[in-house]
Amino acid sequence: MALSHLGKKGIETSFKRGLVLPRVPASTERHISSTFSKSTSGSVAFSFARYINGFGFSSPNHESFPTFTSISRCFHVSRETLARRKEDPDRQLSHRELKKQTVKTKGKFSKREKKTDKPPVEAPYVPPRLQRLAKGLAEKTVDVFEGMTLLEFSKRTGESLAVLQSILLNVGETVSSEFDAISIDVAELLAMEIGINVRRQHTTEGSQILPRPPVVTVMGHVDHGKTSLLDALRNTSVAAREAGGITQHVGAFVVGMPDSGTSITFLDTPGHAAFSEMRARGAAVTDIVVLVVAADDGVMPQTLEAIAHARSANVPIVVAINKCDKPGANPERVKNQLAAEGIELEDIGGNVQVVEVSAMKSTGLDKLEEALLLEAVDMDLKARVEGPAQAYVVEARLDKGRGPLATIIVKAGTLVSGHHVVIGSQWGRLRAIRDMAGKQTDRATPAMPVEIEGLKGLPMAGDDVIVVESEERAKMLSEGRKRKYERDRLLKAEEARVAEAEKKEAESEEGFVRVELPIIVKSDVQGTAQAVADALRTLNSPQVFVNIVHSGVGAVSHSDLERAQACGACIVAFNVKGGGSGNLSAAQASVKVFHHRVIYHLLEDIGNLIVEKAPGVSELEVAGEAEVLSIFKVLGKRRSEEDGVSIAGCKVMDGRVCRSGMMRLLRSGEVLFEGSCASLKREKQDVEQVGKGNECGLVMGEWNDFRVGDVIQCMEAVIRKPKFVSSESGAVRIEC
Repeated sequence: MALSHLGKKGIETSFKRGLVLPRVPASTERHISSTFSKSTSGSVAFSFARYINGFGFSSPNHESFPTFTSISRCFHVSRETLARRKEDPDRQLSHRELKKQTVKTKGKFSKREKKTDKPPVEAPYVPPRLQRLAKGLAEKTVDVFEGMTLLEFSKRTGESLAVLQSILLNVGETVSSEFDAISIDVAELLAMEIGINVRRQHTTEGSQILPRPPVVTVMGHVDHGKTSLLDALRNTSVAAREAGGITQHVGAFVVGMPDSGTSITFLDTPGHAAFSEMRARGAAVTDIVVLVVAADDGVMPQTLEAIAHARSANVPIVVAINKCDKPGANPERVKNQLAAEGIELEDIGGNVQVVEVSAMKSTGLDKLEEALLLEAVDMDLKARVEGPAQAYVVEARLDKGRGPLATIIVKAGTLVSGHHVVIGSQWGRLRAIRDMAGKQTDRATPAMPVEIEGLKGLPMAGDDVIVVESEERAKMLSEGRKRKYERDRLLKAEEARVAEAEKKEAESEEGFVRVELPIIVKSDVQGTAQAVADALRTLNSPQVFVNIVHSGVGAVSHSDLERAQACGACIVAFNVKGGGSGNLSAAQASVKVFHHRVIYHLLEDIGNLIVEKAPGVSELEVAGEAEVLSIFKVLGKRRSEEDGVSIAGCKVMDGRVCRSGMMRLLRSGEVLFEGSCASLKREKQDVEQVGKGNECGLVMGEWNDFRVGDVIQCMEAVIRKPKFVSSESGAVRIEC
């Protein structure tokens, strides 16, 4: 055999070199094993027969075995040699070692570093900067009507049919196809679920259209005689019963005209600057605006605001110049002022009628009636009488015996007692309908103001009244609207919170402090509560933030006192009765309660409270002035002028000079130095201050270059509080 020519030494040398051995037959393997077993050499300590397959070796002297250049495994004759080969950095790696090295470098299978017991590095905590919420897109509003198909609703809203059908299943409604008609209430439910606003459209096809009385809103400046004019028209004395002689509520009345026999619905709005929202609501529901201007006062700020509300509502204006019987009346001046504001009067070729009246002497009322009826005829006012009613909430209040009450004006249709209605987020079944004289009636027709009762909660002034077919539908609509209102309220609150936090952060960086004044508002009616809350928010200032914690209707309750005590708020009770037990509880809880019936006094008291609570701004103020009359030099230890101190002999010309104040040196009106006072003496005695007309010796910090005629001002830090300012028009503000 070829292996017999290979001696033991040659084989050992070949294996030492790490040659690659090819696979050999089993007989050759047994022969090699027997050959090595006879060897007495201790250098080979393992069996070569077990590893011989898969390897080959070659000898330079013998060419019996094929030679391979690739090396897959190294065999060593001793453990010391093996250790040396592993430590050699220049050695060629085997296939298995290359594979292991490749696996170690992969990120997925890389070994994690062992955790040490070292504590984490302490770094100062940097709070994240508050980011303003991204303003979402403007909410989409679509028109819905009775009998529209699901496909039409899907096209208008842009929502898929599958989503709309799943929502219908959740609310208990089923449709067989997209061409089925859905009711207007179901359409609103779908819109609320997908976050879209709706505008209800009612058709007049097949309904009886009849003429209706006009709705007239009386607007103007405070104390110009609006309520007195209405009293003269209906022979009543409402103005005498108003607190302070001014109107602070929205009132609705039906006045029968004696000459023509027709009736006109009047809305009386307050004229004070705080009730701007009430005037806007009155202009939104009206057909004609009567602009009352006092002949002796002329056009005032609320007069201009009333004109703006009428123009935004796109309703015609009839000007009534009141108080023409007074000695200082000048109607021509009023007409010129109105013309300057863009009111096109009939006297100058326009289309706005002007009537001169006197509420005290009841003169010119027939001409005002004629002007209103003529305007109504030109407008051709008609409304649908049959079908479900559409109404508008003018005012809402809470009665102890009857519960929530709402004053509404019917715009179209007929409202019948027993109907289920949804007003804003509240619902109820109408128990009773009363006219403005307090008489109970079973129905209300268009342009008729009535008071309804039977609601489960108090609605907001300005809400629309809709009639639904069942109690279940009313509950479903009410719950959906409540969820939407709460979602919108939270979004607005979050935006306000982020804005306030950013403002506080900016103020804290500037070293400015702003205090919060929480207030709880209680009033007799809902509209007045909103107006009072809005008026109080206008008193916000850079130093005090007015936070309306809660606004409600009714007397001050124990829950209001507990809420005020928890958040440190004061309570504003406007036009509500205060009981003895409530006042005692408020005194025990240390809660301030402001009871008022006139808006002037309320705003004045809260303004003074804001001024008292404001931290004020620290400013430097000139406390006194002194003139340098002579200069004294005091030499130091070195007996040199550089080491000495200059003393200014001064005379206080104005105010006082204090040692603790900041000194300012002026020469020819120019400020040369500002610093502290190192010494102040009078007649060789150290003093804290020197008054006007007295002489003193003064040493300033690091200043020695005094000259005769220099002026030294003493500056003192003072805390300047804001001021409460009230104008003649009734507008109030806080000046800092």
